[in-house]
Amino acid sequence: MGGRVEFTRPPTYTVRVERGGLRLVVDVPNAELDRVPSAFTDRVGVLGGVLAQTFRQNGTSTARVLITLEALAEHRVSVDGNALVVRLLPKGSTAPKERVAPGSPKQGDHSAVPRVRDVRFEPLEHADHVLIELSEIAEFRAVPSAEGKARLELVGVELPESLERLLDVSAFRARVRSVATYRSEGRVVLEAELAPGMVANVERRGRDLVWSFAEPRALPSSATGVGRDGKAARRSRTVHVEAPLSGVMDVRTGLSDEPHETEVAPDRAQGFNSGFFAQQRQYTGRRIDLDLKDADIHNVLRLLADVGQVNIVTSDSVSGSVTIRMRNVPWDQALDVVLQAKGLGLVRQANMIRVAPLAELEKEREMQIARRMQEVKLAPLETRLIPISYAQASSIQERAQPLLSERGTIAVDERTNVLIVRDIAGNLNQIEELARSLDTQTPQVLVEARIVEATSRYLRDVGIQWGGDATFSAATGNPTGVSFPNSVGIVGGASDSDTPPGRFSPFPPRVANPNFAVNLPAAVGTGSGGALGLTFGSIDNNFNLALRLSAAEASGMLRILSSPRILTLDNSEARISQGTLLPFSQVSAQGVQTTFQEAKLQLLVRPHVTADGSVAMRVKINRDEPDFNQTSADGEPTILKREAETDLLVMDGHTAVIGGIYTRNTGHNLDQVPFFGDIPLLGLLFQRRRASDTRSELVIFLTPRIVNRAEALGR
Repeated sequence: MGGRVEFTRPPTYTVRVERGGLRLVVDVPNAELDRVPSAFTDRVGVLGGVLAQTFRQNGTSTARVLITLEALAEHRVSVDGNALVVRLLPKGSTAPKERVAPGSPKQGDHSAVPRVRDVRFEPLEHADHVLIELSEIAEFRAVPSAEGKARLELVGVELPESLERLLDVSAFRARVRSVATYRSEGRVVLEAELAPGMVANVERRGRDLVWSFAEPRALPSSATGVGRDGKAARRSRTVHVEAPLSGVMDVRTGLSDEPHETEVAPDRAQGFNSGFFAQQRQYTGRRIDLDLKDADIHNVLRLLADVGQVNIVTSDSVSGSVTIRMRNVPWDQALDVVLQAKGLGLVRQANMIRVAPLAELEKEREMQIARRMQEVKLAPLETRLIPISYAQASSIQERAQPLLSERGTIAVDERTNVLIVRDIAGNLNQIEELARSLDTQTPQVLVEARIVEATSRYLRDVGIQWGGDATFSAATGNPTGVSFPNSVGIVGGASDSDTPPGRFSPFPPRVANPNFAVNLPAAVGTGSGGALGLTFGSIDNNFNLALRLSAAEASGMLRILSSPRILTLDNSEARISQGTLLPFSQVSAQGVQTTFQEAKLQLLVRPHVTADGSVAMRVKINRDEPDFNQTSADGEPTILKREAETDLLVMDGHTAVIGGIYTRNTGHNLDQVPFFGDIPLLGLLFQRRRASDTRSELVIFLTPRIVNRAEALGR
């Protein structure tokens, strides 16, 4: 798999490998990226993500492509016309062969194997260069190495014997102490021993390669990390590594790499406790058979050197004979066994192996360590001013104190907020890198809340009023016919100011205000509902009936949107509110006192920006308002309170619903006259029916936005 980036002219690029081979940084100087996606976060095969960005330093622009790998893979970077092509091959896979059209010339004539023409060292002011001249364009790979060392491998390249050598450049007092060039397993290997705190960078110039070594501050900082949303995120950084003493030989008891612990299966323990841990080495040499008796140790070492095609130099202190019987054993394992049996050790320098008694090598190494430590103690001190922009210089001073040497000092200029550091160059670089990592902008978060309230109401009220009067007497011509009661008058007993008066009758009324017998009206009035009044009377005006039908229906929808927003710093509490003060009267021994109660909309938030660009928040939202429909005995309104308090985690720019309240109130009321209201159909003349349905919903949305995300997290 791979990708390509088109430029307006053939690009010149540099490649750097970080994080043990899991990050590939490709820089193209004097270039800018335009209309290129800033991030690609999908995982495809060994590809974990790609981040493209342009940064400026010292007035120049550099285009950077950061490739994150899920697993170790081989990379190939090449130039195709105006395009930069990057190919990734998983470990152990074979690169596909490119198809070439018949008759078309091949790119790079592989019939001529590239050769190394020269390897030379050039010390410069800001960096040291190792120039590698090649006859043809060749594939190279920067291999992660131990601290204080750098390794560069050239694949498919021939190395003349005259260039198989060790360049000792320590006399320059430069950033590089030595550069070794040798052949190993079909590859040309260049190993450099560096001064403490130096980093390596490889750049192709035409067919040749330039291997640069400089202090970290002389190179652009690593690209920012990528969050889950594809934007900048804070990444872990190593700002201080205890520098090993350079110039000290590495004494080993064997030729292979250091042993590692491996758990041995119970069926292979053979007499040991099951599941024990054994020290095992990795051997890859040619397998041989040896059967020697009382052989001189020098001859045995010469034999193994001839089989392994290595150069072995033996000390004069090595003597004795060995008896060996081995079958199908790697030659490097046989060498390890012989050295351990005779108490010998080895020191490897490029393609040279020096063998001597282990005690002698250890003593020599201790002397080198003592000499190097003395050189470090006598190294000249430098003074560096490190300006601090966003943090307090005194706080960084406390964190940088452990990085100083015994002779180092650090002080703070409070007026300019500058660190004044005096120490050796390596420690100064580490302290400056620590200060740059900590001196970042504090993230600013814009928190926006939306409080949405929706209320719907429905009301239906149907009522009836009816009454009248009846008169039985001799004066009206309809006596009862008995002595007692000789006359009877009947009238409704429920008075109502809205009762239709008797004058509505076509005849003069006998009762001035005939009240209702059934008085169950609906709540109607100006702007609410309707009513119909009817009156019925006899010709002689002895019987009168007044009827009033009333009905009301109401529905409504109310929607309220409140949107408070506030900008605050990371880990700082912010508050914004708006409201009114309601006066309340209190009677006490001192008289009537007026107090004020606050009814307000308030947002209280404390955000914290996480490393991946999310925002953790502690939020409290209040929305209080006076309710004039529900008042106290003195007519003072009550306060409706709505409150939400929670802790939550939201990605930058995303919206979360932090709470919601839904209520529904339904009511059915029936007012009636006993017994008569229960009569079917006829009972409707003795009833009042009311139905209500009120629904309300409160939803709270919260959206955080990191205003200065790239500046705060992308360093």
